[in-house]
Amino acid sequence: MSSRRSRSRQSSSSRISDDQILDLVTKLQQLLPEIRNRRSDKVSAAKILQETCNYIKSLHREVDGLSERLSELLETTDTAQAAIIRNLLTQ
Repeated sequence: MSSRRSRSRQSSSSRISDDQILDLVTKLQQLLPEIRNRRSDKVSAAKILQETCNYIKSLHREVDGLSERLSELLETTDTAQAAIIRNLLTQ
């Protein structure tokens, strides 16, 4: 059976509607600082998805950088201070 036929047999409840996609893209747009702050509200869905990917990648880089800085900080502080910091992080 072709994938086209199997897709057409899926129940309509398992498929996402165009309105749902539009709603999700709009929500993504509101979460992206680069797009949210623009004066023009006419941004293509493709641009929003691309900016979402870029933003997630930048957040990953930021988390990695902060994790590295934290590790360096914990290595240079005395044991008591490091224990306090670890305790605060686990709360």
